[in-house]
Amino acid sequence: MITYEYPFNERIRTLLRLEDLFEKVAYFSKSDGPAENHVALVTLFEILDVAGRADLKMDMIQELERQRQTLLGFRNNPDISEAALSGALYEIEQASAALLALSGKFGQTLRDNDWLMGIKSRVAIPGGVCEFDLPSYHYWLHQSEQFRSDSLASWSKSMLPVRDALTIILRLLRSSGRVERLNAVHGQFQRMLGGTAAQMVRISLAPSEQAVPEVSANRYALNIRFTHPPEMDIKAKGCDRDVGFELTFCNL
Repeated sequence: MITYEYPFNERIRTLLRLEDLFEKVAYFSKSDGPAENHVALVTLFEILDVAGRADLKMDMIQELERQRQTLLGFRNNPDISEAALSGALYEIEQASAALLALSGKFGQTLRDNDWLMGIKSRVAIPGGVCEFDLPSYHYWLHQSEQFRSDSLASWSKSMLPVRDALTIILRLLRSSGRVERLNAVHGQFQRMLGGTAAQMVRISLAPSEQAVPEVSANRYALNIRFTHPPEMDIKAKGCDRDVGFELTFCNL
């Protein structure tokens, strides 16, 4: 199944963007090539920009505490595994403690590194990190694979509490919904929500459907229009057939 996620508010939108960026850093940091490590570093700079909101850390701490209180209500419930519940509570408590231990602005360690900030300013210029622009960076890219890997791990370290916290929050969010199997007649689907609270909607399709959802939504209505995947430079066109899909409304 191919799953598309549509956030209903800016907070969840930010968490999804950060999740995507952290996954890219992890992938390209593990690669051996200088080009891949360059992408990992540039992505770290993107994380700095996306997570720059002053209230992001406090938002996540408050959400983790709210989820902890909810889970505590399941203590001594015979239908709930005590081992699983204790494990989930421990994970939340560890993530909260790590966030609280962060001092200063998010990514301050990187911001205090003039060399890295010099690279960051050049990255915004097309072709701005050529060897004649940044010879010291060119030198770093030609160091050993282990040296580059250790550098990236060191620069990422201060960001890991945010990554771990958002991983927990998004996992809880995704598991909160009930999956519905539906059919979009002639590629169109609409549902009135009547102000129902939801933070994200998930739409899943089998690859064989060969359709892409275009979503517009607010707290009162959800509209989904399925289009044919674009081929080369041909503009995507709406489906004129029924499309089967799964729909999940998620809310913490």
